[in-house]
Order: sequence, then structure tokens, then C-alpha cells
Amino acid sequence: MTNHAHVLPARRTAHEWLRCTRLRSWVLAAAVLLAAAPVAASGAGVDGSQLSAWWVVPFVGILLSIAIAPVVVSEFWLHHFGKVTIFWTLAFLVPFALIYGLRIATQEVMHTVLLEYVPFMVLLLALFTVSGGIHVRGNLNGTPLLNTGLLTLGTALASFMGTTGAAMLLIRPLLRANDHRKHRAHVVVFFIFLVANMGGALTPLGDPPLFLGFLKGVHFFWTTHAMLAPMLMASVILLVLFYAVDSYLAHKPDDRSAAASDPTPDTPIAIEGKVNFILLGLILASVLASGMWKPGITFDIIGQTVELQNVARDIALVVITWASWKLTPREVRAAHHYEWGPIIEVGKLFAGIFLTIIPAIAILRAGSEGALAPLVALVTGADGEPRNAAYFLLAGALSSFLDNAPTYLVFFNLAGGDAVTLMTTHATTLVAISAGAVFMGANTYIGNAPNFMVKAIAESRGVTMPSFFAYFGWAMLVLGPIYVLLILVFFR
Repeated sequence: MTNHAHVLPARRTAHEWLRCTRLRSWVLAAAVLLAAAPVAASGAGVDGSQLSAWWVVPFVGILLSIAIAPVVVSEFWLHHFGKVTIFWTLAFLVPFALIYGLRIATQEVMHTVLLEYVPFMVLLLALFTVSGGIHVRGNLNGTPLLNTGLLTLGTALASFMGTTGAAMLLIRPLLRANDHRKHRAHVVVFFIFLVANMGGALTPLGDPPLFLGFLKGVHFFWTTHAMLAPMLMASVILLVLFYAVDSYLAHKPDDRSAAASDPTPDTPIAIEGKVNFILLGLILASVLASGMWKPGITFDIIGQTVELQNVARDIALVVITWASWKLTPREVRAAHHYEWGPIIEVGKLFAGIFLTIIPAIAILRAGSEGALAPLVALVTGADGEPRNAAYFLLAGALSSFLDNAPTYLVFFNLAGGDAVTLMTTHATTLVAISAGAVFMGANTYIGNAPNFMVKAIAESRGVTMPSFFAYFGWAMLVLGPIYVLLILVFFR
């Protein structure tokens, strides 16, 4: 999930941020409600085989804007990303409603908002708020063994508190532990590889693409079982390689001489906001229960059928979020540099992404009959069977530069979009899509939400991080051989 909240000025408070963006939020909400204004929709949606490729332009436009604008025109993006999102959203909604009618437009919008966008954002809000209430104080000596241990811990935590939560929890303690060393950039780079990306592969809580799969019907523990072997192989290789590199650099003369003056001597470690660990467990229980408890009770909300277990899950997550906010001392959140800006930005951007992806998914469901038939051909063999290596590479390549959550959705639907089939007959295909979206988010700074945030925090602590293209070079050098190995072992 791409998030460029690093461009928000640190001095801006949550209240000021909300005040300066309130107008854009209301305009976007009004645009969505305008499309949803008619009576409850019913009947079949739009036929994807009848849609031309031009309908995908707003979706591609918003993804390219998210990927490029914060790097190329950061000031413009900081002040106008809401307007850019509204532009691309209306570029889809207005002609779609005019051509296919308000009834079909309402049906598609309400289905996406109620069944996909709201659950997605409620989970992100809960994880963001709860993980942001945990702060680690104190300092240890950043030896190769300790650094490897912290990376291992972060990798393990990422699947249960989200890659963003685990990354924000541990990046500052890791930087403090190594502030006496001259060579530190590699520590942050491997941290991005492992904690901010690959560690989130085992549960729907770990990375947004996997939660979207959960919403589409993928079982919670199917992800754990199916992704365990690829995730362990990639992570163990990276941890062993990191230990070797860190040990070599720690013994270089300039690193040893720099270690003589430690600006933050060792102090006892203390964890503040411990109640949030209990709340993280409740988040896990809520999501897990919604996948296992099937009472068969449904509600009709604006023409959409919503199941009781999903309503209960989302209400529980909202209550957990409120509890975390009330139970966590303000000084703990201040020490953690918590602010609402990033989650508000993600919410607005994903409102546009979830709406503009509607025609793309409809076209993909049409398969070879749709306008994206050439893409279908790339991942389908002559015998009609999926090319799993192609799914892994294409899903990963797009996740490297665009947002990995909608990229996952695109390839999930390209593979048929039926969770039962993808968990059984075509299980390897779903693993390939999941691994591509989660693992290759590490390829660039914009591949996944925490990447740029970790980079910004490291640079604020005096670490000279690689440039955008230098980091990409690091990723290809280190991760490229691992991807080849994954293809040979799992996706042939």
C-alpha cells in the first residue's frame, strides 16, 4: 500500500491538517453521494465485455499520480492530492453514470464502498491507531547480532500488527542502537526489505493486499499456511545475508573508530502503552471471528447485502480504535510522533482507487472477451492454465511502482476472482499473486506504505539513504536472486 505521508510537515498538528483538508473531503464525499443518490440499486451490474480500455484510464491515472507526483512535484502533491483524487474519481463516475445510468452507477459504487472500502479502511484505522500507541524507550548497542535479532522480531510482528505498525514501532529503537556507527544505511535498507514488506505475508492483518483477499473470501489461515514456506525462505536468506554484511561493516576501521563516541549510551529498554498489545490481540480475534462465524443473518443497506459477522467485525474494530485512543497516554503518542495525517491521506486516496478500479475489475472478469485480453494472454498458457511465474513477476513489477493493494485486486480478478477455486485448484496462482504483491513492494521506496516513512525517519536521524534509483539497484542486487529462487522452487 503506497502512502506518501512523509511529505506532511511535522509541525502541522492533526487539527490543522483536518481543517485545511476538510473542504476537499466534503467535495469528495459529495461526489460519491451524488452517484449514490437514487433509490437502492438492483439487478446485474455492468457487462465488462462491453467496456473499452478507455474506462481504465482514471484508475491508471490515479495510481501514476500517487507513484510519481510525491517525488516529482512534492509541494503540489502536498497541497492538492485531494483535488487530484477527486479529478480522477469524477473522470470515471460522471461518464459512467451518464452512459449506464444512475441506477447501475449507484449499485457499483455502493457495492464497492460498503463491502470493500469501509471494511478496508476500518481495519487500517484500527491497526494505525493501536500500533501508534506503543512506544519503545531506551537504547541498546547495535551489534550485528542485536540488529539481526531486531529485524527478526520486526519480521515476525509484521504479520500481526501490520507492516506499517511493526516498522513504526521498531525503526527508532533500531536507529538509536546504531547511531554510534558510521555505516548504517544497509541496516535501514534490510529493515525495509524485511519488516516493512516480507514480514507482512502471513495473515490478512500483515499487508493490505492480503486483507482485500480476505474480504473476497480467502480464509484467514489459508494465507498463513500457503505463504509460510515462501516467506520463510526469503526472510531467512535475507537475515543471513544481513548478518554477514553487518558483521563485515562493523569490523571496518572507520566503523570501529566511530563507535568510540556513542551519542546515546545503553539504557534499559521500556515499553509504554502496553494495553495496545491486548488491543492488537482483539483486532486479530475480531477479524478471525468474522471469517469463522457464519450466522446466516444479512442486512439490506442501500441495496447491498451485508452479513452480520462483517458488521460486527467493523463495529468491534471501531470500538477498539476508540479504546486505544482513550487508554493510551497522550505523551506516549507524542513520543511515537503519532498524527492523524497519514491515515486521512490513505483514506482519501483509497476512496479514489476503490471507485476507479470498478471498470478495470469488470473488464478483467470478462477474461478473453474483455478489452484487457492481451494481459490475460500474458498470464495464461496455450493449454488455458495459468502461468504462475508470470503472475508473480507481473503482480510484483506493478506493486513495485504502483500501489500493491489494487494491484493484488487486479491480478486476483485476472485469475478468475473466485476465492474457493484460487485456494484449491489454482492455489499456486494465488500464492504467486500474494507473494508478488507483498514481497516486491520492497523493490522501491514507493512500493509499500512504510518504505518512504522509514526512509524519512532514518534521514531525519542523520542516515544518508540511497537515492530512489540507488535503492532500486540495492533491491535488484539483493532481492533479484531471491525472486529467481522463489520461481524455481514454488512458481514453475
